[in-house]
Amino acid sequence: MATKKRSSSSRKRSSSSTSGKSSGRKYGKKAQNKISKVMHEYGQGKLHSGRSGKKVTSQKQAVAIGISEARREGDKVPSRKRAA
Repeated sequence: MATKKRSSSSRKRSSSSTSGKSSGRKYGKKAQNKISKVMHEYGQGKLHSGRSGKKVTSQKQAVAIGISEARREGDKVPSRKRAA
């Protein structure tokens, strides 16, 4: 049986993490723990938003609350994206 040889171009793409560039946004360990706790609350249905106190129903909103709380505590969280 003949085996096919993989092209080197596909290998280069998969090893992009070895280059000097950072891959994505970096969060500190404390911030990850905070977001994890908030998501746990969200999963149990116990997460409420700030002033209104309404129950959070969106997963994106839950993550945003976790990041916001982590940022308030001074954890390592990337800065907010600015409008262009």
